[in-house]
Amino acid sequence: MEVGSGSGDKAWFFTRGRWWLALPAKFRANMVDMARKVKKLGQDDPRRVIHSLKVGLALTLVSIFYYYQPLYSSFGVTAMWAIMTVVVVFEFSVGATLGKGLNRGMATLLAGGLGVGAHYLANLSGHIGEPILLGFFVFLQATISTFLRFFPKIKSRYDYGMLIFILTFSLISVSGYRNDEIFELAHKRLSTISIGGSLCVIISTVVCPVWAGEDLHNLIALNIEKLGDFLEGFGDEYFKRTGGEACKDDNGFLEGYKSVLNSKTSEESLANFAAWEPGHGRFPFRHPWKLYLKVGIMARECAYRIESLNACLNADIQAPSEFGSIIQEACTNMSIESGKALKELALAIKTMVQPSSADSHIENAKSSAKKLKSLLKSGIWEDVDLLKVIAGVTVASILIDVVTCTEKIAESIHELASKAQFKSAEPPLSPEKLHSGQMQCAKSSQILKCPHAVINVSESTPPSPPSESSSAPKASMQRMEV
Repeated sequence: MEVGSGSGDKAWFFTRGRWWLALPAKFRANMVDMARKVKKLGQDDPRRVIHSLKVGLALTLVSIFYYYQPLYSSFGVTAMWAIMTVVVVFEFSVGATLGKGLNRGMATLLAGGLGVGAHYLANLSGHIGEPILLGFFVFLQATISTFLRFFPKIKSRYDYGMLIFILTFSLISVSGYRNDEIFELAHKRLSTISIGGSLCVIISTVVCPVWAGEDLHNLIALNIEKLGDFLEGFGDEYFKRTGGEACKDDNGFLEGYKSVLNSKTSEESLANFAAWEPGHGRFPFRHPWKLYLKVGIMARECAYRIESLNACLNADIQAPSEFGSIIQEACTNMSIESGKALKELALAIKTMVQPSSADSHIENAKSSAKKLKSLLKSGIWEDVDLLKVIAGVTVASILIDVVTCTEKIAESIHELASKAQFKSAEPPLSPEKLHSGQMQCAKSSQILKCPHAVINVSESTPPSPPSESSSAPKASMQRMEV
């Protein structure tokens, strides 16, 4: 038994006991994988690398308060608040940085003033009543401020400022009890926070700025374009599968709509940050950012219908080919025309041009939807097993809803274009007008190239006096010789 146990220990050592020998190879593989992920993260959005460099630059500059002796002598240990401000205020976009900086600055100013006032009132109550009154003030402001944070508008835009208000008031009120130089403490804290916040805003705005409003603008346009890509290819894809044909094409465009379903949080945060930003580029001050959220809501409603269409596309039960051939033309036209309309609307948002070209596609889709409704109300249900055509009827009804959603999206984008003062698009020339214009140009060029012509005008003999039967004189005859 002892020999057997010894051989077992040796076997375990050679099989599992040398796990540490594989550590270098495993560590090397993990490092390569991490480097690949870091490279991909930077390539997906190079602005992330620039943002990291900007944060490092801001922290380096604000650290001078500690490295440079005259500045450290002026601010002392409170210079650490400037470093803390840079860490918590510097965000990816200009709007987020500016919003946090203003929240922190205003909250510090207001809380500092109230804290000094509370300390002054507490001193009037004597040595015994001072801590009791200070504790009551801290309790009162913390209770009221925390309750105000539950209001949706305050929560969305001023939540960070409310937190800083509670923190600053409590620190100044409590520390002022042990420190007689409370005015100097409040002044240094406000000064260092203002310097740190201003430095963040300046670097974020001047050095390769990232505008939240521009990101929101591009995100809405991209989401609508993804919906259009799906609808443009859905009709042919669905009826190919209904007819039993194999689909070997790349169908990645059929999955792009899924990101639209989860874009609500991103859109709301970008709209909140964009409201803090000053006018920049194509977006003036007080740009209607809330209307982008309205367009996003309409786009998600359309995406939910598209999710149902995608489920029908991947379902095991398909409509029979006979019924599919009846509704194929109307359904395909609705899908294609709605997709073209959405892509035209997305292009209009990108270029900030009035979306007039999408109206014709919407009218075509509505006309096809009307034909499909009349077709479904006709007598095509005779001698048809309803259980077999439920899948096709479901697709048809969802496509009719998609047309309605597309029209709502167009209306919201028209409202956005009107409020944001999009440029008016020049109406394209029709083929008939273009052809007639070319013919006129050709004729005019031929006339201009003709040789010099001389026109001689000679009058004929004077006309005879008018007869009694004629009521008007005859016109004189003229002869032109070229």
